[in-house]
Amino acid sequence: MEEVCLNSEALFDESDDFDVDGNSSVAEHDLESLNSQPNNSPLPTVGLEFDSFEEVYNFYNIYAKEQGFGIRVSNSWFRSKKKERYRAKLSCSSAGFKKKSEASNPRPETRTGCPAMIVIRMVESKRWRIVEVELQHNHQVSPQSKRFYKSHKKMILEASKSQPPPEPVTEVHTIKLYRKTVMDVDYNGYSNFEESHDTNFDKLKYLELREGDASAIYNYFCRMKLTDPNFFYLFDIDDDGHLKNIFWADSRSRIAYTYFNDTVTIDTTCLANKHEIPLISFVGVNHHGHSVLLGCGFLGHESVDYFVWIFKAWLKCMLGRPPHVVITDQCKPLQIAVSQVFPRARHCYSLQYIMQRVPEKLGGLQGYEAIRRQLHNAVYESLKIVEFESSWADMIKRHGLGENKWLQTLYNDKHLWVPVYLKDAFFIGLIPTKENEGWTAFFYGYVHKHTSFKEFLDKYDLALHRKHLKVAMADLESRKVSFELKTKCNFEVQLAKVYTKEIFTKFQSEVEGMYYCFNTRQVSVNGSIITYIVKERTEVEKGVKSFEVLYETTELDIRCICSLFNYKGYLCRHALNVLNYNGIEEIPSRYILHRWRRDFKQTFNQIHVSDNIDTQNPVHLYTHLFNSALPVLEIGAQSQEHYMVALKELEELLCKFDMEDNNLM
Repeated sequence: MEEVCLNSEALFDESDDFDVDGNSSVAEHDLESLNSQPNNSPLPTVGLEFDSFEEVYNFYNIYAKEQGFGIRVSNSWFRSKKKERYRAKLSCSSAGFKKKSEASNPRPETRTGCPAMIVIRMVESKRWRIVEVELQHNHQVSPQSKRFYKSHKKMILEASKSQPPPEPVTEVHTIKLYRKTVMDVDYNGYSNFEESHDTNFDKLKYLELREGDASAIYNYFCRMKLTDPNFFYLFDIDDDGHLKNIFWADSRSRIAYTYFNDTVTIDTTCLANKHEIPLISFVGVNHHGHSVLLGCGFLGHESVDYFVWIFKAWLKCMLGRPPHVVITDQCKPLQIAVSQVFPRARHCYSLQYIMQRVPEKLGGLQGYEAIRRQLHNAVYESLKIVEFESSWADMIKRHGLGENKWLQTLYNDKHLWVPVYLKDAFFIGLIPTKENEGWTAFFYGYVHKHTSFKEFLDKYDLALHRKHLKVAMADLESRKVSFELKTKCNFEVQLAKVYTKEIFTKFQSEVEGMYYCFNTRQVSVNGSIITYIVKERTEVEKGVKSFEVLYETTELDIRCICSLFNYKGYLCRHALNVLNYNGIEEIPSRYILHRWRRDFKQTFNQIHVSDNIDTQNPVHLYTHLFNSALPVLEIGAQSQEHYMVALKELEELLCKFDMEDNNLM
């Protein structure tokens, strides 16, 4: 969409106020419409950026009009060779004092030496940044003042050219306020890059904000851009200035995705449960097995176009690198949008979401408990497709469920959610393999059905702070030389020195589970591939279950029919039994995933950090510097001595940056 701007011509310098001719109906009409605007323009803030000098001038002028004072360009700095303005000071029209006049009837002094002003500077990206702000005046200002200033004349002149009715003038003003927010995102912000395909757009399909929500959203993003240069956000706005969608991600989320981009869950729980905030979260899994936030958004409507927009915004934020696996709720618009934006990703429905709906969808049926048990058995206990098909068919026939629409839909989509059909995908723990397994939503406990946008943003930082603290504590725990061993198995000893604590604990349960396995026997040989059957005493009905394990002797490749390695990312007890049976004392390196290692980030940086980066792309520069500096952070936090050395060097580096900036002034 085009950006709507109130000023499109060269600006003039303002010094004095003036009166509007009351006989001009157009001027009266436009002034009335401008005065009718609510006083909700954002405050000038250090760090805000704009595309042009005209835009920042217009922003400050609108703010001044609503507060009841005029502005003027009091100082400008130019580069001598190019005659290019690179710095300017916009002041209250009462700033300074007039030169003494030798005229016989000099005009009275109207200026007061007012200090209110903003200083702006052109930065490397050719955008204009507010670098200094003073909001206090030394004279009275009031939005109700009837006094009209020369700087405001430009708004009236521009509006009067087309002589629009009151609503369009107000509408233009509103659009400008919204879109100025969109443009204040430095190199990490983008305007709406794709308009809706829906030509019959329903005007109600936008975010419904309470009083104070809009300013809370705007202020939060301004603050984040000021404190986090790599913060990314994007607004989707319709032609009437309505806010349709919002997406954002901070630098931690963007860096996390460079590490953990294999499998991503798109959490739409708030949409499905009809919460007041239509929150959508992109969530991955870090090296501790904890959920990690990879971006957030607010969705104005559950339709394909809206999902496509927010998915493209997220993909743009992540430099166009799609995940390998995408997990979503069972939703047709979601499915279509994923296929359009992530065509090469493996798309799956969340098994957890589906099973949570069983009581709601089937709870009223006769024999519900028996139906539930048989459904869970078919889903979680089937090792082969034929077993699932048989169990499902028996459930449908035994309970007369052939006409149940929900079960019919589930069966038609079985390849998207039933584990036995997903053994060729990699889920790193995001797919439950047992009835009592599951993961907790990232913002669980921070969002309820009636949480407002403002309330959510107030809690957002707290939620992230606690999550980051949890990761920091887990990193600290994982730095231990070794963990407590529960067996004498070589596999446990080997990975106690490699895995993070959380992942090692999960793997340790598989090592202990080896003692529930027995009667490992060879059943067939096909060249270098040997097939084994491993029996295990299971918790379900205290029975015995047989697992087929394929073992390739030359490459030490091993695969179990339970597919725990694909589901969780570490070998199962059955595969460990076969390795042990064959005298293998260490797990082959291909089955020790780097993403679970305690030194994963350091080794990742050594492998992936390259000197061949785009030096013209600030996002690439930020990512490269962050990855290069991470080992300093990791080692610097290991002891008080390391911390002091790192802190001193960083402070000296910042001083060098300041000296460099001063030399450029």
